Amino acid sequence: MVSGVERTVFDDGETAENSDGIAEFYNAVGKLIKMFRERAGLTQRELADLIGYSEDMIGAVERGKRTPRVEILEKVDDAVGAGGALKLIADDVMKAKIRVSERHPAFARAFTSEESKAIEIHEYNSLQIPGLLQTEAHARALYDMRRPWLSIEQIDEWVAARMSRQEILSRWPLPVMSWVIDESALRRPLGGRDVHQAQLRHLLKVAEIRGLELQVMPLDRTENAGMGGSFTLLTPNGRPQIAYVAVQHVTRLITDPVEVRKMAARYGTLRGQALTMRESLTLIEQILGER
Repeated sequence: MVSGVERTVFDDGETAENSDGIAEFYNAVGKLIKMFRERAGLTQRELADLIGYSEDMIGAVERGKRTPRVEILEKVDDAVGAGGALKLIADDVMKAKIRVSERHPAFARAFTSEESKAIEIHEYNSLQIPGLLQTEAHARALYDMRRPWLSIEQIDEWVAARMSRQEILSRWPLPVMSWVIDESALRRPLGGRDVHQAQLRHLLKVAEIRGLELQVMPLDRTENAGMGGSFTLLTPNGRPQIAYVAVQHVTRLITDPVEVRKMAARYGTLRGQALTMRESLTLIEQILGER
């Protein structure tokens, strides 16, 4: 639990071992779901319609790219006539999910723990695409260019952990979520042209999710309240809003109400200074067309 004081955590490079087989387990669960779906004569879209989830979610779960929530396993089991086989492994999936959460970099665990339970998430990012909106290839490119070098095993684990955070986007009801991204982040082709274009297309796709709000801070603005750097605001259920900042290898989880109030006011100003959501999506499409 977060206390009423600031928490500063240093990046000590801690990582979990890559020998636990969690990725292989999720892959096996996905193959099992696919087998039962195909045996029932259903397409991914038909199964998605039956259980009330998106076709993309079913595809990601079958490929082992998304953790299958217990609710999904139970609904799929009934829909495909798995006879309780998928329900039987639900406890194992939950245990694996806990172990994945422990893979988050040590310096970010306090934040990711709060983020996973938040009922509101708001972020201003002046340097890069926010983690919840990144493609797997973009996230991998970010970790790969980090210095000092990270091991391939560490990159794999941190990418998996970042992707697991995005389960928030499939939750219903969704937390109240919004982002303001600096235009420079949209123009910086991290990972190369193909990775960057796929990332921009992903932003356009995510923006279609009902309830998410995405805005861009254009480079031609003469005023920008976010020149002090990126930050995130989280509202835990039943507790006051908190804030999070990360600079180089130092992160801070801020709970002081005065500081959090100032940052919330700053975020409100940023949203007013940024392009509207419609204008923002038009700009992203324009940038895509320029390359």
